[in-house]
Amino acid sequence: MAFAFTGCQQSKQYYVYSGQLHTPFHIKYEYSEPLDKEIKAELDRFYYLFNVFDSTSVVSQINRNELTTLEDSTFRTLFRTAMLVSAYTDGAYDITCAPLINLWGFGFSKKDSITPEHIDSIQQFVGYKKIRLEGNKIVKDDPRLIMNCSSLADGTVCDMIADMFDRHGIENYMIEFGGEIVTKGVNQRGDYWRLGITRPTDDSTGLSQELQATIRLWPEGQTPETAKNNGRRGMATSGNYRNFYVKDGKKYAHTIDPREGCPVQRDVLSATIIAPTGQLADACATACMVLGSEGAEMLKQKLPEIEYFLICGGDSTDYKYVESPGFKKYLITLNK
Repeated sequence: MAFAFTGCQQSKQYYVYSGQLHTPFHIKYEYSEPLDKEIKAELDRFYYLFNVFDSTSVVSQINRNELTTLEDSTFRTLFRTAMLVSAYTDGAYDITCAPLINLWGFGFSKKDSITPEHIDSIQQFVGYKKIRLEGNKIVKDDPRLIMNCSSLADGTVCDMIADMFDRHGIENYMIEFGGEIVTKGVNQRGDYWRLGITRPTDDSTGLSQELQATIRLWPEGQTPETAKNNGRRGMATSGNYRNFYVKDGKKYAHTIDPREGCPVQRDVLSATIIAPTGQLADACATACMVLGSEGAEMLKQKLPEIEYFLICGGDSTDYKYVESPGFKKYLITLNK
């Protein structure tokens, strides 16, 4: 259901469209009428393209080798973004690694029964270099290879709805889907959209929402008026918020590295990325969890349009923060 906030112009109002699919979503936008049907149509199209749990979806048909031609440009864009980030991270990010993630499950309960030979057998049909797009056609080197787009899907659906808003000429909106966010312009108070980064805590309930930092997606020095005339921004956060542990006085995150085929210990507990699109931000946030803080800096050199903020486990049980130089201009508050 859409709820209206009175705007500064009688002909326009701020509307809210929220709900839950596989994750909660929350959308605010300024327009002359509610766009419930249009938003729902984009959500339906998103699921038709990328839902691996739906046997009729495009990605499921590709995984079964029943579909090779990608007619939808949104899917082609996602694929190209995934391949770009995979190449820039030397495979630390890889949408074909689902069999490895399934092998290890959500923890280490099977670690004693998984052998190097088992990992090697699965890695034969895992790897971004074994799939490519030739024109509009998906080509696999091994028919057993499958894709799972969840690592950049939530950022992608934010972009899809933002594209629809842009086609309607909407200047002010905030789209949040599963914690991934795309914003443009200003909120109903005429101010910047303000967003929070959650502190990773040892909370088995998952209810803790204590904020580590607050940011705005427009740099210091701009005014809300100039923000209206600029393009949109995407933000995504990946993290082992409820899945890290303390050993010998240090904090570690459980992360699967597709290149090694097994869980690795990295210093990054949470990675927040700001990028021109939600899709790119989402993919890069996932990549930084695998790369660690040093790898994030190298990724920034290859993709100068991104900025990052990392919450890391240091030499003690305390946190340390690593950020790209350009991220500082987005920060409002940082809770030590």
